[in-house]
Order: sequence, then C-alpha cells, then structure tokens
Amino acid sequence: MSPATTVLRAGLSRGLIELRQSFSGAELFGQLLWPVVTLATVYFLRDREFQQSGFTLGTLILPSLLGMFIALGMIVVIQYLTAEREDGTLLRAKATPHGIRGYFIGKLVTTSGCVLVYLAIIIVPGMFIVDGLETGDVSSWLTMAWVLVLGLVATQSIGAALGSLISSPRGAGYLALPVMALISISGVFYPITALPGWMQWIAQVFPIYWLGLGMRSALLPGDMAGVELGESWRHLETLGVLSAWAVAGLVVAPIVLRRMARRESGSRVAGYREKALQRVG
Repeated sequence: MSPATTVLRAGLSRGLIELRQSFSGAELFGQLLWPVVTLATVYFLRDREFQQSGFTLGTLILPSLLGMFIALGMIVVIQYLTAEREDGTLLRAKATPHGIRGYFIGKLVTTSGCVLVYLAIIIVPGMFIVDGLETGDVSSWLTMAWVLVLGLVATQSIGAALGSLISSPRGAGYLALPVMALISISGVFYPITALPGWMQWIAQVFPIYWLGLGMRSALLPGDMAGVELGESWRHLETLGVLSAWAVAGLVVAPIVLRRMARRESGSRVAGYREKALQRVG
C-alpha cells in the first residue's frame, strides 16, 4: 500500500471516529443548538414579506444560511487546532509518520461531517416551513453540490492555515469576531444591494458572500436574481472565486501546518497547559 493511501485511510478513519464522538453524549447538545436556533429564526420569518416581492424573508435567507454554515466550518477547524495544539494532540500526530497530513485529512472529514449535519437540520424541515424553494429540479441539487464541495475545501483549508498561526483558544475566539462582521455584510440576512458600495466590494473578496449567492441560485427562482448585484446569479464568478480560495487554502495550509508542527515540543505543550490553568484560575 502506498504512503499516500495509508495517510488517506488513516485520516478518514480518524475523522469518522471524531465525528461520531462529536454527536454523542454531552457534545450532542452543543452540536445541535445553533442549527435548531437558526431553523427557529427561519420559522418566525416565514410570513414576513420582503418588499412586496411575493417572497418571505424566511424563503430568502434560508439558502444564505446554508452558505453561512458552510463558511463557519472555518471557525470550527480553527477551534479544533488551537485546542488540540494546547492539549498535545498535535504533538502526538507529529510523532507518527505522515501524522500531520493524516491529522489534516481527519479534521477536514470531521468538520465536513458536522457541517453536513447542520445543513440537513436546516434544509429538510426548511422545505416544509417556507414556500417558494426550487427543490424539485436536478440542476438545483447539482448547483448545491459543487458550491458545497468548493466551499468546504476553501473555508476549512483557510481555517487550518489561520489556526496554525493562533496559539490559544482565546485567540480563536477573537478571530470569530471579524468573521461574524463579514457575515453581516455578505448578504446572508438581507440583500447585499442594500449596503454601501464599499461594503459590497469587501464582501465580494471573501467566500462567505459567494457561498450564500451560490445557495440562493440553487434554491430560489430565477426571477429572484433581480435583487442581486448585476441582477444575475453569476455562476462563473462564484466558481472562480471559490476555486481560487480552495486552491490557495490547499497550497498554504499544509505548508503552515508543517512549520507549526516543527516548532511543537513537550516543553511548549507544558507551557500551553500552564497558561490554560492560569486562565481557569
């Protein structure tokens, strides 16, 4: 068996084990909380019409929320990395042959699995809660599929790169603040065309806007593109931007992870734990 196959199998096995643990015991409540709260928000907006368009806010924001949850996989990866750097998990992975690559694959599997569960919790009941979603067309599901795959790779690989640069869970918490600010200007909760032009340009640099746009193009009728920038779903631009972020993440993340792993040692892990105990104290 080739080394690449061995690493892939080890990463898949590790990721599936961690995914199962994430949805068992006390972890289950935390995993289900935000998707359920989000679904409840959609429910309360199901009858509120958007600007006499004939569509409710619930219908408009549900696809965008799917894109948002894909993007939040970046934060999940960062949290995993900073926590497991502190408790020595990353150091143990470094000690095994090709351990860092297997660790990275495992984290992608775990986080992607979590994101898929979140999306299922939202989209399956959402199809019965709100009206006007285009879910009966094969092309809708195909669009969702390629946006989902590119989004998972792009956001999580970038998350791995950023997580390698942050030394503590507290730092990961601080990083969540600019991510939430980006979400707020990315057309998730309200059409981006209502924002000032400079905010629109900022939002279009990052994948969150394009993930929301891609999901809206998959699930909303074609005439709803009229509220988007350029009055178009811009599939080619969505494909281009998400692909660029995915390639950049896949190139940068392994390099940064390896450099971080080379710096890890038993004394550094002991220092992390001492700082953690001081925070608790």
